[in-house]
Amino acid sequence: MRKSTVLESINKLPDEFSIDEVIERLIIIEKIEKGRQEAKDGKVNTEEQAKTKLTKWLN
Repeated sequence: MRKSTVLESINKLPDEFSIDEVIERLIIIEKIEKGRQEAKDGKVNTEEQAKTKLTKWLN
């Protein structure tokens, strides 16, 4: 995660906020960045692979 991304996120918060709100935002940003990197690296599932995994989890 980049410092500029963290600062931008903090700047978008209201004047008063809880530390939990900051942590939640940073976790979300981190997960999005991780997902984007995995997509760039080709670490994605096809729709059929996703359906197969979901079927296993839901049964």
